[in-house]
Amino acid sequence: MIASAVLEIVNASEQDRADAIDEDAIDEAVQRVADDYRKAPLTPAARALADMAYRLTREPWEMGATDVEKLRANGFDDEAIHDAYQAAAYFNYINRIADGLGVDLESSMPPEPADWKRPPRAAE
Repeated sequence: MIASAVLEIVNASEQDRADAIDEDAIDEAVQRVADDYRKAPLTPAARALADMAYRLTREPWEMGATDVEKLRANGFDDEAIHDAYQAAAYFNYINRIADGLGVDLESSMPPEPADWKRPPRAAE
């Protein structure tokens, strides 16, 4: 489902992509999700996916079969559910490694929100 939509965009000609994609609308939508995905105008499937990623990040010990069923009820098959969990878990993992090693943000990344809640580094 998601993969096929992405493939359509990837396989479209450059002009077709330019005609089909409103960059300002995408930027605005991304910002609304970043601000608070629960208030963003998401489809039920996208909301279920965001809920899963949030819970896996913030409260994985609270998750169970009902989380999987919520995704399934929103059209995700077992492979898509597996892939979604893998992607969310990978980003959690790699962010923990970067934070633990004190990796600086990329120059293109803004220092917000709230300096990414990272405490100041101790002097070496």
